[in-house]
Amino acid sequence: MYYIISIIFIFFNFINNVKVPLGGGLSSSASLEVATAMLIESIINNSHELQFTDEKKLQIALLCQKAEHNYASVPCGLMDQYISTFGVTGTALLLDCRSTKHQLIPFNNPNLSLLVTNSNVKHELSGGEYAQRRQQCEQSVELLCNHVSSSINSLRDATISDIDKIKHLLPEICYKRAKHVITENERTQNAAEALKNNDWKLVGELMVASHRSLQNDYEVSCIELDLLVDIAIEIDGVYGSRMTGGGFGGCTVTLVENNKIEQLKEKLSLDYKLKTGFEPSFIIAQPSSGAKILFNL
Repeated sequence: MYYIISIIFIFFNFINNVKVPLGGGLSSSASLEVATAMLIESIINNSHELQFTDEKKLQIALLCQKAEHNYASVPCGLMDQYISTFGVTGTALLLDCRSTKHQLIPFNNPNLSLLVTNSNVKHELSGGEYAQRRQQCEQSVELLCNHVSSSINSLRDATISDIDKIKHLLPEICYKRAKHVITENERTQNAAEALKNNDWKLVGELMVASHRSLQNDYEVSCIELDLLVDIAIEIDGVYGSRMTGGGFGGCTVTLVENNKIEQLKEKLSLDYKLKTGFEPSFIIAQPSSGAKILFNL
């Protein structure tokens, strides 16, 4: 049996002008992967008017995730690549990683912004911490499946009541990891409903609860991130704050009234540098669209 194999080599130069801080937990690698993939797709099709269907966007997101797995050796989920592909201005995105379907959730209060604060403490996700926690969660799922219900194939299928039933069988660290994932899924669903209802107070409370869980149960925060959150939530006009990304450094995200942003930045800069010696940096953000072809030279 003979096959004809066609291999296409593409050679081109491009300039990468990145404003997203590298290693800050803001999906810088995923955004670069997705933007590059769309650029290559447009070159192959020789069109700047290329319209990316949802099917094509999903294909790009999955290919970029595969690149992380196979070339960067990071067994990451799909979230970063997905939002870099499917993001829509003025909305949050509720992603179901099992079905790879999503809902767009309104996030467009003109009086509020997201202040991203970079701790300027670097982290490397490929250091094994992500893979270690994933393995701990998989150990919990295996016990849940064997001792609680065979229908539990993922921690998303379990409840706190379920995990409590096998607490005596689990190493404490696995219990804590599972507890975080289960409660974080609940918080995510509750946050989506709160956004739909414009309940920004609840959104903020859920952000802080999420951070505490990441800090105490999943244990991926650090002293610097905890300090940034603690400083922020004491400021009037701040609804909530939490770390973002893989942890062990990087950034926090704070939901704050627009007229309190400068006060918050000043307080964070002063107190954080005084206690850590690091100078924080800031980005004022709003939910924006994902990667797209702007023009063709």
